[in-house]
Amino acid sequence: MKTNQQLQKDVQDAMRWEPLLTDADFGVAAQNGVITLTGTVDSYSKKLEAENAAKNVAGVKAVAEEIIIKHGDFGNKSDTEIAAAVLNAWKWNWEVPDERINVKVEKGWVTLEGELRWNYQREAAKKAVRNVAGVMGVSSNIKIKSEITDAIEKKDIESALERNSTIDELGIEVDVSGNGLILKGFVNSIYARDQAEQIAWNAPGVETVNNNLLVEYPN
Repeated sequence: MKTNQQLQKDVQDAMRWEPLLTDADFGVAAQNGVITLTGTVDSYSKKLEAENAAKNVAGVKAVAEEIIIKHGDFGNKSDTEIAAAVLNAWKWNWEVPDERINVKVEKGWVTLEGELRWNYQREAAKKAVRNVAGVMGVSSNIKIKSEITDAIEKKDIESALERNSTIDELGIEVDVSGNGLILKGFVNSIYARDQAEQIAWNAPGVETVNNNLLVEYPN
């Protein structure tokens, strides 16, 4: 296991390696695999980039993110301007069925609501918002309602997990209940946990995924 000092340095180095974050000033604290990030950035996309950089470092079990966004003159937008920019961003993205999504903006915080058929559409809608100037954060209340009536095949999901080189040898259990999935067991990184969930969402007919996988690093 890495010491707190080693993990802190690895996270700091990972964040410096990201071009978007080279000029940003962050505080990084490490305690038993939990990373706490502090600092100030000028955009929501930089805040997410810092969080993702930390999550992908080996040895990190969880990230507590306390980064503050302070927009410069370019990022000072009204809620109306932000809402219009979000709608425009969706218009040029074929993955986002924008006619099925409602957007609300309050003090720069964007809330998405609606009903979509696939999780990748929900993720695309959320991702398109991150680069909109003035955004302080995003909440997605979009629900997935599949039009596929066939039963979810547990074996197909397990086979898909086994095909992935990141998680093929990990002990992941899949439980199916109606249109919902539950992932249980242990993985060796946050990245592997996220990968397993993404694979599960790709199964036809899935409407909910409860990711109960625990991150356990080998000694």
